[in-house]
Amino acid sequence: MCDESRPGPVDFHCHLDLYQNMEAEYTRCEAARCLTLAVTTTPKAFARNAEMARNRRFVHAALGMHPQLVAQRASELSLFEELAPSTRYIGEVGLDAGRRFYPSFERQKLVFERVMALCARLGEKVISIHSIRTAKQVLDVIEKTGAHRTCVPVLHWFNASGAEIRHALELGCYFSVNEQMLLAPRGRNLLETIPIEQLLTETDAPFQSDKAPGDVHGAIRLIAKEHNLDDSAVEARIRRTATELLAE
Repeated sequence: MCDESRPGPVDFHCHLDLYQNMEAEYTRCEAARCLTLAVTTTPKAFARNAEMARNRRFVHAALGMHPQLVAQRASELSLFEELAPSTRYIGEVGLDAGRRFYPSFERQKLVFERVMALCARLGEKVISIHSIRTAKQVLDVIEKTGAHRTCVPVLHWFNASGAEIRHALELGCYFSVNEQMLLAPRGRNLLETIPIEQLLTETDAPFQSDKAPGDVHGAIRLIAKEHNLDDSAVEARIRRTATELLAE
C-alpha cells in the first residue's frame, strides 16, 4: 500500500516511455508522489518500463498491446501472454475504429479478445482500455470474456452514449478522465452519470501536449464543480480509489 502521509495527484493513464528522457519522468512522478499508471504500447516496451518502476513506490508500469499498433505488432501477442502473469497492471489495450486504424479492426478484435480472456483467467488485473469509436464493442468483449468478474476494467477517455455508460457501470468499470474530454458534451454527460467513487484522473501525456504527467488540476476542478465539492475533497476521493486499485 502506498504511503499517504503526503498525498499527491493521480495520473491513471500516461506514457512515460514516450518522453525523450523516460527516466527523468519516472523520477519526477515519484518525487511528486503522483500515483501513476505508466502504460505501454507494445509488449517489447514493457521490460524497460518495469525496470524503471521496480523500486518506486508510486509509479507502476503496465503491459500493453495498443490497438493502433496491432497491424505492425500482432506478432508480439505471444510475448504479451508470456509476460502477463508477471504484472497486475495491463494497458494500453483495446479497440480503435478510427479511419486510420479501421483496416486492422478485425485483427484488433481477435487480439483484444485474447488479451481480455487471458486477464479473466489470471484474475486480479487492473486494465486500462482504449475505445475510440468502439465503446459498445469494448464492453461486449469485457462481458463476453468475463474480465469484469475477476479484474478491474478502467475505461480510458471513454467517449460513449448514455446507454453505453450505464452498461459500463453495470459491469463495474472505472473511468479515467482528463480535462480535455470533460470539456466536451459527452464528457460532461459522463460526469453527470458516473459516481465519483468510480472516477480516476489521467493526462494521457504526452498526447495532451499542454499537460505533463500528473497535471490533473483542470480535471479535478471540473469534477469538483459537477459534484459541488471542494477540489481537495475530490483529490482525496480519487487518491483513495487509486490507492485501493493499485495496492499489491
